[in-house]
Amino acid sequence: MEQLLDIVPLRSFVAVADRGGFQRAATHLHLSQAAVSQHTRRLEAATGKQLVERDGRRSRFTADGEQLLGYARRILALHDEALRSFGVENQETITIGSTEHAAAQLLPRLSGALEKSLPDHRVRYRLDRGTALREALATGRLDLALIPGASDDPRATPVGELELAWYSAPDWTRPDGPIPLVAFDGPCALRTSALETLAGHGIRAEIGAEATQLAGVHAAAAAGLGVALLATFGQPPEGLIARNDLPTATPLSLTVWRRQGLEPLIAAHATKAVRQVLFAHTSPEIAVGA
Repeated sequence: MEQLLDIVPLRSFVAVADRGGFQRAATHLHLSQAAVSQHTRRLEAATGKQLVERDGRRSRFTADGEQLLGYARRILALHDEALRSFGVENQETITIGSTEHAAAQLLPRLSGALEKSLPDHRVRYRLDRGTALREALATGRLDLALIPGASDDPRATPVGELELAWYSAPDWTRPDGPIPLVAFDGPCALRTSALETLAGHGIRAEIGAEATQLAGVHAAAAAGLGVALLATFGQPPEGLIARNDLPTATPLSLTVWRRQGLEPLIAAHATKAVRQVLFAHTSPEIAVGA
């Protein structure tokens, strides 16, 4: 019987390599793990070779598997090029995670920049807390993530700093006792920075209100429940004013995290796009939260 190397199994095979495992490949391709495993068995049947072998609790490519991987990449590249030549798009999807607080103004500008630098890819987004985003990267559900806060993790690349400023309702007055803070639920880089900044200057503070979303922080501060430390690039949120009677907080680093196995060129383009958005002085102000 004539043996064939079908495109779908080849795409699954490459995804296993790029995503670092069968489960991560299945998540990326929106397939079951059993389906991805079946695709590999079909390729083994077509080639008559064992392509993947167990290595303890993990799987790894055999020498024949590595050889086929090289051919698979070339076949898929030529396949997609042929479709594009006839005006048929077969775009690969890149999933980018972001904290909810960064989404409103940062992501629309980032989308425009990525459309120019990665025209052959479709971008979609996932909004979540920083801890959940890092977990999603580890399991292959995300390709990249924008997370405030410095990190020495090799997957994280610093792209700039976010200037922080204090905001309150116009009629809010600083009390004689502890300063009430409006903050995000912990863990949160902005919450930690607010507490550490005041403590570093010998100013007592306590959490007066907390919220899980940026809109909640804005609403609580506007209601006069306390002051909030935010990264707004100098543009006060509606209903709030900047406070100059509190110590200046250290700027907060913004990092781009990438999943293991992500194509370096994609990560480089995305990192460059974020830097362009952050430092586009001629663009409207950008509000970013923790």
